[in-house]
Amino acid sequence: MPRYCYVNGRFLPHRDGAVHIEDRGYQFADGVYEVVTISNGKMVDEDPHMDRLERSLKELRMRMPMARNAMKLKVRELVRRNGLTDGLVYLQVTRGVAPRNHAFPSDKVQPAIVMTTKKMNFAKMKKFTDGVTVVSAPDIRWGRCDIKTVSLLPNCLAKQAATEAGAYEAWLVDKNGMVTEGSSSNAWIITKDGVLVTKKATNEILNGITRQTILDLAKQDGIPFEEREFTLEEAYEAKEAFVSSATSFVTPVVKIDDHVIGNGRPGSLSEKLLGTYQDYAAGRRSRAA
Repeated sequence: MPRYCYVNGRFLPHRDGAVHIEDRGYQFADGVYEVVTISNGKMVDEDPHMDRLERSLKELRMRMPMARNAMKLKVRELVRRNGLTDGLVYLQVTRGVAPRNHAFPSDKVQPAIVMTTKKMNFAKMKKFTDGVTVVSAPDIRWGRCDIKTVSLLPNCLAKQAATEAGAYEAWLVDKNGMVTEGSSSNAWIITKDGVLVTKKATNEILNGITRQTILDLAKQDGIPFEEREFTLEEAYEAKEAFVSSATSFVTPVVKIDDHVIGNGRPGSLSEKLLGTYQDYAAGRRSRAA
């Protein structure tokens, strides 16, 4: 079946989707985005994603391109047109099209919006059963990583370094030797005492929606957790480790740099959290109130 996208008010064949050369997202990375998991044809954590999109726009003094409920309807229609059962939706909003100038254009300029989808088979991903490797890289990003901006060049450089090293992800390390997060995911370790650890949500990391859900589910199940900093050396010595994101779910990490984590296989708590999150995504569980 044909693949469709949504561009500035129109559903179009994917191959015909295009934006103007003076779109500020193209020229200045002046935009934000969201990636939303689709499970059984439905958006996972729909409202938390919309909340974060609105927050990102507000922090950059942009407005929503349409009402929130209207945006939800457009997403659902795009999912329907593409026959998407499992996969993701990518939403991008920029400040719009205007003559190139670093300063913001007039408020009369309409924000631009693009939506695309991608099919994914989450049930058959080897990364869940085999685990993945991670390499460390210096965190050279800007000071507002809490905004989900399309300005991702430092992340791309880190991801490319991981790819060239044969790894799945890069964990970013700040000037104090602390792990912040992955290039496209949040970073987690499990201590030898079975405590789940991830960095507290500050302006130094993106507060992942999947991250928030995992913490809620862990709290429900009585799994001890701490939101705090941890060093790369502590990660090397961890009992288990994993990464999380809308497409990674809970992906076990079995090696960081040259250090094997645990016995080199996905750990029991990581596997439990993955199963719990998969149940949640499929609608078999709910988050804590």
